[in-house]
Amino acid sequence: MFEGLGRFIHRGRKPLLIFTLLFAVLSGVYGVGVFGDMKPGGFEDPKSESRHAALLAEKAFPQRAPDAVVVYRNDDLTVDDPAFQKAVTDKVNSLPRSVVTGSAHFWMTKMPEQVSRDRHATYVAMNLHGSDDNIKEESYKAVKDKLDLQGFKTLRGGPVPTGHQAGEEIGEDLGAAEGFSFPVLFLLLVIVFGGLAAASLPLLVGGLSILGSMAVLRVIAQFTDVSVFAMSLVTVLGLAVAIDYGLLIVSRYREELDRGRTGEDAISRTVATAGRTVVVSGITVAVALFGMTFFPFAFLKSMAYGGVAAVVLSVFFSIIALPAALAVMGPKVNALSLRRKKRAAQAPAARTEAQGEGAWYRLAHVLMRRPVAITVVTLGVLIALASPFLRIDFGANDARQLPNSAEGRQVHNMLEKDFDGDGVKSIDSLLTLAGEATSKEQGAALQAYADKLGKVPGAKGAQITGAEGTTARVSVKFDGVAVSSPARDLVNDLREVAPPPGAKAYFGGETAVFDDTLDALADTLPMMLLYIAVATYILLFLAFGSVLLPLKAIAMNLLSLSATFGILVWIFQDGHLSDVIGFDPTGNIEPNMPIMLFALIFGLSMDYEVFLVSRIREQYDLLGEPTAAVATGLQSIGKLIVSAALLMCVPLAAMATSGVLTMTLFGVGMVIAILLDVFVVRILLVPAVMKLMGRASWWAPGPLQKLYSKYGIKEGDGVETPESTERVPVPS
Repeated sequence: MFEGLGRFIHRGRKPLLIFTLLFAVLSGVYGVGVFGDMKPGGFEDPKSESRHAALLAEKAFPQRAPDAVVVYRNDDLTVDDPAFQKAVTDKVNSLPRSVVTGSAHFWMTKMPEQVSRDRHATYVAMNLHGSDDNIKEESYKAVKDKLDLQGFKTLRGGPVPTGHQAGEEIGEDLGAAEGFSFPVLFLLLVIVFGGLAAASLPLLVGGLSILGSMAVLRVIAQFTDVSVFAMSLVTVLGLAVAIDYGLLIVSRYREELDRGRTGEDAISRTVATAGRTVVVSGITVAVALFGMTFFPFAFLKSMAYGGVAAVVLSVFFSIIALPAALAVMGPKVNALSLRRKKRAAQAPAARTEAQGEGAWYRLAHVLMRRPVAITVVTLGVLIALASPFLRIDFGANDARQLPNSAEGRQVHNMLEKDFDGDGVKSIDSLLTLAGEATSKEQGAALQAYADKLGKVPGAKGAQITGAEGTTARVSVKFDGVAVSSPARDLVNDLREVAPPPGAKAYFGGETAVFDDTLDALADTLPMMLLYIAVATYILLFLAFGSVLLPLKAIAMNLLSLSATFGILVWIFQDGHLSDVIGFDPTGNIEPNMPIMLFALIFGLSMDYEVFLVSRIREQYDLLGEPTAAVATGLQSIGKLIVSAALLMCVPLAAMATSGVLTMTLFGVGMVIAILLDVFVVRILLVPAVMKLMGRASWWAPGPLQKLYSKYGIKEGDGVETPESTERVPVPS
């Protein structure tokens, strides 16, 4: 199959390249409009109780939870001065009601929480026009420059301004990351390939996958919500995976040229071997990423859409457009070489190393001489690294994700430092009643209900804050952080209080959203894990024909992931290395991030597993001896895997410099995971474990062997040359 595809590509190379160019132009023109179709947020479960409460509040009460919090400070005047009051109230009254649909300032509410301790600052809580986050953000952009007050320090915070500032920060950071990554990657590829022509090809695949993914996301955005954060994944993953696959294809093609193959034979053999590996690897990564669609959150679904699009297109261009380009270039792939003569002189030596005299070959045998010791020590290190993961504490994606220079973060800091309590923080019970909320009977029942809520341990009082038609709102005040375990416990205790007879209570507010988010994640995670494990097992069996290797791969991946999460808890939750990396620790981890990292890291770890085991399987089919197959397989692919991993780390490390904490955690987590997986799991643990497994690595019962023979994802029907099939003696 794959060999036939290679021959087809060689014969149709020029039309395929024309098609690729046309695709790049059309997808670029159409895809650039995706930014206008994306939406911020996406971290809430649309079917949760807290979302239902928010819809009830929005419909019944114009003064709902604020979309924006604007702080006004004057170092010369206090809120008790008439000039301070007039300036702020005149500014608020001047704002267009079509944009700012509601506002609440101190002189209206008389709430002491709205005044700073030194009385030189106050904040105005505002509601913005819009039925969703995207429209609210447009409303905010229309009014944000009109909020400044001459002679006052003005700071814009709250959910919508903070989300807008985070989006702008991420956009700037991504632009900087791309500007840094492309030239650095090109320079590193030149070093890896030793030539300019070959180095440019993986970057070409990366650019095509990014453009195509943007177009795909824009199409999807016409039918469902797509989070603006998806573009960050498309940019980084599209570039990183495409370079991995491009590196594998180009390296294998040059290897075939060194073996004396040219033209159609070289292309067909490249697609049959490296192309087959890319397809298996890409499907495995895409399957893992697709698992995020199981969750109800638009953020995770969007990451799945963008990630799957980037990976699938990277595979497509790597096995279609890239071989077509190589077929046109032929031996000229080595053009503009910086070490042409040296490469030519070393070609025979390279073939000798592939037969068992290279550094990777010797390393494999060193590891396989003491497989038990290597396995025990490596597992012990990974388990020790994973131990902090047992005490992970989750927190919401709030203003603390922004750098201290951002206005939203400054508002958050001021409310915590300079104000007594948070006047806009509460746990709200939205009730649908059996009768009119303003009736005497319902009023008495509501007050009794509020009294019960206020007496729940952890609550600091409760009061009726809204009554309209058959809907009422009771707000519960409390101390502490809204997105914390104690606040979550309080929500669950409040839910146990019986509402008035005939009424139904729905709890909303930031804490309730946080609690519902964690519950939805916990309910969905087992299904996602089962799906990924089963799908991955089936794919790896079809790729390698073994019933034990897929189990080994899944177990190693879970261990590597646990170690990565343990390190992330130690860094980002505990605050270690915060000065080195440059972030302010929040004491917790945003709950969506581990899910996204799990899907990504699991898929990319399988990427390198497929790279390595595919080459070992190829050598086992040639040599018939498991120890020699592991050694020669690692010799032929070890350098490429390390190079691919280091290249992938470049755009991820660039993202880790972002000023937004979630992006920093994402970049750092991915870099740690890739380095752990390649240098500890694939290079150290895989050879040792496969030595212990021996021929059992490739065992399958008779019926499954027949299944693999009929449906397995194999290279093709090409016949190796006598030189390549020469058996390698196994050192004793």
